[in-house]
Amino acid sequence: MRRFRIGGSVYAEDAPELQEALTAAHQRHERPLCMCRGDGLPMYIARMGSLYVIKRMPLSGGEHDPSCASYESPYELSGLGALMGSAIQLDPQSGMAALKLDFSLSKIGSRAASPQASPGSDSVSGEAKKLSLRGLLHYLWHEAELTVWTSLWAGKRHWWNVQWHLREAAKQMIVKGRPLAETLYVPETFRAEKKDAIERRRAEALAPLATSGSGPRKLMILVGEVKEFEPARAGQKLVIRHMPGFPFMVEDDSYRRLRTRFEREFSLWEADDRSHLMGIATFGVNAAGLAVIEEIAVMVVNENWIPYDSVHERKLVDALARMRDKSIKGLRYNLPAEQPIANAMVQRLGQSIALYIVPAGVDDKFELMLNDMIEARPQIGSWIWRVSEGEMPSLQLS
Repeated sequence: MRRFRIGGSVYAEDAPELQEALTAAHQRHERPLCMCRGDGLPMYIARMGSLYVIKRMPLSGGEHDPSCASYESPYELSGLGALMGSAIQLDPQSGMAALKLDFSLSKIGSRAASPQASPGSDSVSGEAKKLSLRGLLHYLWHEAELTVWTSLWAGKRHWWNVQWHLREAAKQMIVKGRPLAETLYVPETFRAEKKDAIERRRAEALAPLATSGSGPRKLMILVGEVKEFEPARAGQKLVIRHMPGFPFMVEDDSYRRLRTRFEREFSLWEADDRSHLMGIATFGVNAAGLAVIEEIAVMVVNENWIPYDSVHERKLVDALARMRDKSIKGLRYNLPAEQPIANAMVQRLGQSIALYIVPAGVDDKFELMLNDMIEARPQIGSWIWRVSEGEMPSLQLS
């Protein structure tokens, strides 16, 4: 169990007096210290309704003790490692992460930008590495700790949890000197009895898009669950859950490219009624006041909101969901499928174990890179499922 130093006193995370201490610390803008190592590691306090919760500072998971709930494995085992120091730059003093994006948050003229639909749009290319739209969604999911799971949480993660954690994560990110939270819109849970208040808050959040005049038009970023695409007289209507009566318009060409680029994600979503299709998009408001999608990417998550990108990953996350041990789903960010990652990590008795899936038909280069990843980190255990050799091995890890 974690212990935190606040204002000269140390509290266990289940201490009855912790909330009172957090309330006072929040008012003083004090950072609690996680006492898993030495003199403690800085954390931050977030408000969740009437409660205060302690959150890990961005990208600090590797500094915690492996037995600590805030610990994370090396970022090089996922697509995050390739982006550190370039697309993602952390200020150690403020704890804020400055992001470089490879998509625009403004629009010039009337021509729609291409969606993230070309085969290389999610890969890292050139020296100036930047976050793709899908990469940003992965980073938000990671920092919101929505990649983490244990069977103890079964039935306890709902959209309002997801929405709150995404918004809190965005508060620790900066894009071009401005907080990402000012640009990000994640719809709150819709309740019919609160329809007017919800729509008023949405209008206030989207008000910056309605600015008139010459020059580039501002775009915002939407993260929400795709309910469906509906044919419109021209193009498609993207319907987002918890946003009834507020469609996003998508051009036909953009929709076709989206279906082509994310064919795998759509097929996984359409084959499993338990899954959710998460969308991330840049959007603006046209002269008629309609919300129009400029760029869009999607990601499939299971009923626990854990991402997966193949039937084999789905089988793995289903198995992990039944375990009490904490697991962390690895994400690709901008990395291509031809490059191995740790598909998940498991914490067991203070030991980190990396779980790797080797798809059928991979070449020798994939195997060599995988061996290098494992040999470079002898302190981390490994479990490998080579799909071409048969069914998933047992997860009785040791």
